[in-house]
Amino acid sequence: MDSITQATLGAAIGQALLGKKIGGKAAVLGAIVATIPDLDVVLLPLYDSLERISIHRGFSHSILFSILGALLLTYILTRIKWTKHLSVKRLFIFNWLALFTHILLDAFTAYGTQVFLPFSDNRVSFDSINIVDPVYTIPLLIGLVITVYHQSKNKKWSRANHIGLVVSSVYLLFTLVNKEFVSNAIQSDLMASHITYDEMKTIPVGVGSINWYGVAKNKDTLYIGKYSRFKNEAVDFHSFPINNHLLAGVNQRLSERLKWFSQDFYTVAEQDGKIRLYNLQCDMQGVRNYGNYKAPTAFYFEIISHSDSSYELRTGMHKKIKQ
Repeated sequence: MDSITQATLGAAIGQALLGKKIGGKAAVLGAIVATIPDLDVVLLPLYDSLERISIHRGFSHSILFSILGALLLTYILTRIKWTKHLSVKRLFIFNWLALFTHILLDAFTAYGTQVFLPFSDNRVSFDSINIVDPVYTIPLLIGLVITVYHQSKNKKWSRANHIGLVVSSVYLLFTLVNKEFVSNAIQSDLMASHITYDEMKTIPVGVGSINWYGVAKNKDTLYIGKYSRFKNEAVDFHSFPINNHLLAGVNQRLSERLKWFSQDFYTVAEQDGKIRLYNLQCDMQGVRNYGNYKAPTAFYFEIISHSDSSYELRTGMHKKIKQ
């Protein structure tokens, strides 16, 4: 999820667990701790263009990191004046929840989170909520603000923060149920269009899990179509050849890593002698048409191979042409 949402969730957890002990400082502390996993972006300049795709949401977003990080932060907080009087158990639970819920919340989005590192680099993604969704964030924020503002006057206002946590959590669970409904609807439209496929994904886009993309693929072809919960219309699917043969001459380590990043939902195209790979696992911005050239989405990786077996990996973005 976006940084504001992650900080808000951490602040709400801090307020719920430590608010009665240290007041508004609990929310600030929770926001700081919950933001720590995303500091992995600071390391990106230290890696090459290929390695960068696996650094974000890597070890700092793993279950092991949440435990080790909670232990370290708990030790630090027991040495700070305004938190050292709190029990070690309470501090550990707070730190672990602030870190772990960040990881868990990211796993609900489509980007993928390597929660099992260093034992496995499998990327977990429930694909049920957009990276930015105010429907999840706003109840958290309202409950938190009410509690922090009124807590010194009336202890009963602490319930507002708890209510915000419950409402946001219920909405998060609802997105899983909603996803199942959407998946069934898109599967029905695939069958009605006489499209055979081996695998399918549904990815939410925008606010409120209303609009979705369905991506289905078989051995040679990938199909993509947009679905809306508010429109009673059949999904119009666009087909794209996967073109695996275009990766035959590409560095094997490079091609395998790009496939891993896309969770095998990708298409490959050749333009002006350059190989472009489109990741349909998380980048859903709609089909782009440029004369005879049609792209399944806006963002792409561009591979430039050299005669000495070296390569360059670049990124590009198709601009949407106004009709």
